Amino acid sequence: MIQKKICTIGAYAVGKTSLLSRFVKSIFDEKYLTTIGVKIDKKIVQVDEQEVMLMLWDLAGEDEFSQVKISYLRGASGYLLVADRTRPNTLETAFQLRTRIESELGEIPCILVFNKSDLVDEIKIDKSEIEKLAQSGWQVIETSAKTGQGVEEAFLALTKWIAG
Repeated sequence: MIQKKICTIGAYAVGKTSLLSRFVKSIFDEKYLTTIGVKIDKKIVQVDEQEVMLMLWDLAGEDEFSQVKISYLRGASGYLLVADRTRPNTLETAFQLRTRIESELGEIPCILVFNKSDLVDEIKIDKSEIEKLAQSGWQVIETSAKTGQGVEEAFLALTKWIAG
């Protein structure tokens, strides 16, 4: 069995912890709990007849008061860069984070995840913007930690990419 480290990274309150809870434990909790530092989970998945032990690092979100510690990504095989479809500024934070990661650690496989797709009436990042990013070379997946939409797909797509 191979072992791979995957991080979730993004602005505060985009749903990183909820995505991990949905993926690892198949649960969603409405309560918002701020992640302090980093929380680590693990899950074994099957990819093309290969078992992969995922070490899942949930990094505290970035806001105007605290920056994500890029050093937590050292040794990561890939990461999910999470944005909240109801808050466009979280996409800008995601772009800034990716730039910092690439300047400090080089290129690491990354999938841009647009979370909270279930909040249809509150969405401010529309499908056309997401499609433009996909056409410009970004790997993008729309998710909802609440309903489970796209969650397994996002983690497994990244795992296939890094385990291949």
